[in-house]
Amino acid sequence: MAGLAACGGDDGEPTPAHTAVPPGSLALSSVAVKDGERIPVEYTCDGADRSPALEWTGSPAGTKAFALLMVDPDAPRKGGYVHWVVFNIPGTATSLAASASPNGVLPGGSGEGNNSAGKPGYTGPCPPAGKEHHYVFRLFALDASLGLKAGATGDELLNALDAVKVLGESTLAATYMRR
Repeated sequence: MAGLAACGGDDGEPTPAHTAVPPGSLALSSVAVKDGERIPVEYTCDGADRSPALEWTGSPAGTKAFALLMVDPDAPRKGGYVHWVVFNIPGTATSLAASASPNGVLPGGSGEGNNSAGKPGYTGPCPPAGKEHHYVFRLFALDASLGLKAGATGDELLNALDAVKVLGESTLAATYMRR
């Protein structure tokens, strides 16, 4: 599955932050979590452990649903540690509000899966003290909703993508280190 680069480029290279994203190129951003920077404490286990606000632009034509996956690839478990699984976000949506999870304030029709702790909803970064970890939010624009039920895992979300057409993908990557 070939996706778009981190900031919406389609040639495999990230689009520089100062470059306008071409129309129809999906671009994920956040007022709270900046690409390449440290995640603010309030969105981690050291703070309120609430999900950050996320926004996106450039939804590809034909988008019927979005799916979101947040993973810590530095965690010592196969495939990384899954922090958040959201699917069937309506194709007309352009954002997720701050604290959308665990407060259940997701756009109508959206479903939440289980994180690697086996619990539904968002769980913030909580790496071992003194080790910086990376956290990647992946947003997928889809031509149809996914046939997933509440509690689906990150692997189940990724496997379900094979049954639909991924029209676009954008990522937002940040870091966190506990002292």
